[in-house]
Amino acid sequence: MTAYNTAPGPDPDEQSRTRAGLLAGFGAYGIWGLLPLYFVVLEPATPLEIVALRVLFSLLFCLVLLALTRQLGTLGRALRTPRTLAALALAGLLIGINWFLYVLATTTGHTIEASLGYFINPIVAILLGVVVLRERMRRLQWAAVGVGFVAVVVMAVFYGSVPWLSLGLAFSFGLYGLVKNRVGASFPAVVTLTVETLALTPVAAVVVAALSADGSLTLGTEGPGHAALLLAAGVITAVPLILFGAAASRLPLSTVGMIQYLTPIMQFLLAVLVLGEQMPLVRWVSFCFVWLAVLLLVLDAVRTPRARRAGRA
Repeated sequence: MTAYNTAPGPDPDEQSRTRAGLLAGFGAYGIWGLLPLYFVVLEPATPLEIVALRVLFSLLFCLVLLALTRQLGTLGRALRTPRTLAALALAGLLIGINWFLYVLATTTGHTIEASLGYFINPIVAILLGVVVLRERMRRLQWAAVGVGFVAVVVMAVFYGSVPWLSLGLAFSFGLYGLVKNRVGASFPAVVTLTVETLALTPVAAVVVAALSADGSLTLGTEGPGHAALLLAAGVITAVPLILFGAAASRLPLSTVGMIQYLTPIMQFLLAVLVLGEQMPLVRWVSFCFVWLAVLLLVLDAVRTPRARRAGRA
């Protein structure tokens, strides 16, 4: 009697979702990794002008997108929910700080420090989870935090300065993620980004008005190409966030966590190979410690699901 293999094959729909999720994830983190080049070509615009216009044009782009996708009602519901509105306003403040520090770093020759900040960010996220959410750390996570701390100490002591830009980027984005985690997935990413930029709009409008009043606003004074690049800030801000949302809804969190390292790796390579930033020996040593910490986190992310599956078997 002939035996037939009746084991089910891979689900085509699931495979399609995974492929779409991977494309969206690599697209999002790839765009974020290339952002230093975008901000550099916006010279002579200052970081304040770039961030202020980024807020205003992101808001405009999001409102158009919400209108086209008929989600303005969802935006209204978010604005009528006091707790959500307060949380997203705080998230807006944190992401505004993060944007400013990132633009400041990339336009003043400190893209390497920006990449260091995003390598450190997962460690900061773990620490915030322990301190704020009372989560328990596993042994490899403790080891990663310890190695990351050594990296900062090495840079502070032997390089002569604390990497404030890196720490500021890591903590502002870590706190932003924490606030968004508390909000949950009640609203689409475009809606939450709209509320966040709306909260920042009064400050951004004041900044643009002040720059215009003293004649230092470059929008419209550096030619149509420069103006078009500034106008594109809204699209460049919103598109990777939409792609990230698509990836997060289609892929396991551990997979998204792995892909996130694409951004700081690209930033680091751009800084050294394209922008010509210097890497003294002490910086190399510090980065080696950070990369070791990242490796420990990756090992932990790989081992933990396997250990849980083995425990259920």
